Amino acid sequence: MKRLFLLIAPWLLAACASTGGPTQPAGEATAPAGEPAAPSGLSIPVEYYRLDNGLRVVLSRDTAIPTVTVGVYYHIGFRIEPRDRTGFAHLFEHMMFQGSANLGKMEFIRLVQGNGGVLNGSTRFDYTNYYQIVPAHTLETILWAEADRMRGLDITQDNLTNQQGVVKNEVKVNVLNRPYGGFPWLTLPQYANTNWYNAHNFYGDLDDLDAATLEDVQSFFDTYYTPSNAVLVLAGDFETAAARDWIERYFGSIPGREPVALPDISEPRQEAERRHAYTDALAPRPGLAVGWHVPERGTDQHFAFGLLDQILLQGEDSALWQKLVQQRGYSDSVGGGINLLGNMFNYDGPMLWTVSLIHDNAVPADQIVADIDAEIARLAEVPPSQDVLDRALTKLRADLYGVAGSSTRFGLVDLLASFALFDDNPALVNSLESRFRAVPPELISTVAREYLRPGNRTILELQPAESAEGEQP
Repeated sequence: MKRLFLLIAPWLLAACASTGGPTQPAGEATAPAGEPAAPSGLSIPVEYYRLDNGLRVVLSRDTAIPTVTVGVYYHIGFRIEPRDRTGFAHLFEHMMFQGSANLGKMEFIRLVQGNGGVLNGSTRFDYTNYYQIVPAHTLETILWAEADRMRGLDITQDNLTNQQGVVKNEVKVNVLNRPYGGFPWLTLPQYANTNWYNAHNFYGDLDDLDAATLEDVQSFFDTYYTPSNAVLVLAGDFETAAARDWIERYFGSIPGREPVALPDISEPRQEAERRHAYTDALAPRPGLAVGWHVPERGTDQHFAFGLLDQILLQGEDSALWQKLVQQRGYSDSVGGGINLLGNMFNYDGPMLWTVSLIHDNAVPADQIVADIDAEIARLAEVPPSQDVLDRALTKLRADLYGVAGSSTRFGLVDLLASFALFDDNPALVNSLESRFRAVPPELISTVAREYLRPGNRTILELQPAESAEGEQP
């Protein structure tokens, strides 16, 4: 979802723009005669309401493809999991497929796949999500199944022991026994943040995973997997009246609970550069990651930073790609962005903007950092030209339409769920493009000076075993 360089066909743009009424809001100024009108942006249909038990519901009807994407998002993720239970949010993602009151172990998966659908789940910084993409005529069945596991999970010692082993093996395969495992999405936040919630091992320490008890699992379910801590999103081909009836029938009787008191995950202003190095015994070449704290999500500065990200980092036309890859030849690629586990909208709290690359052994990290600083200084001193700004807006527009117009509708569901969970307003999806277009060039330079200063960054060096003496992460 982060980088979707798509050539959007005119019919797809028309489909996205025509699904929810007029594309130009009443009272919006039109372009003067002879001047091209600015693109009107998305007009996604959004119906939003709550059940009596607190469950938020978002409906977005679109009959272009006879499928429905169903998403259930719970406001519990990696960084807001309880202390001394690192990795518990991710462990519980696995537990949700182990059976419920009326569906045995793995039967949820077989139900979806047997009806021609696909499904998955994931754990992110601030939510855990489950989604299915199914033929439209199976929607009622899928809603019943999702409600069944929200109502009551089959929590047994056998299921817990089994999934503890699965998650521990995943940690070993994806992090401990893999070159560049967790670099930089897992390692950098542990050094760049000071609040435990933002700085602990999100995947989970093996000892913490082993220590999880059946009582812990039941308490976690009772606390976080409640209607008032969740949002249900439907996007696709359905009849609204029928969908509302099914949602009330299957979800409405689930007992409501008190809203969850989420922890304070704020970060203090960083005033001095932080620098750390560690050894990766499996890595053949060194790696470098630099992270800066970004403006508060949803502010004007946040949208300006989104444009800054496009100009400096996203795509082969970006300033850092041209400098570090094309001109210097340090690496064959440079990556990163706002939120390495998603995009600049699907999180709720402090976040880093990250630049990272795996580079040649002969290149000192300080030399790369100096080149990064030079490109940042250029943008901080002189606002981007209109051509540069237009190119950034075009890339953002392509990304946005690529997400909203995808045949899977998953990207759209993710945005709607995030804006419902974090902002109580899923219709914000329709204002994204206008917010980016309203950013003045001078604000981009101001944001670069304030947030990309050396005192606001953390530099993390990954060193191969044969050439490094850094600590283990």
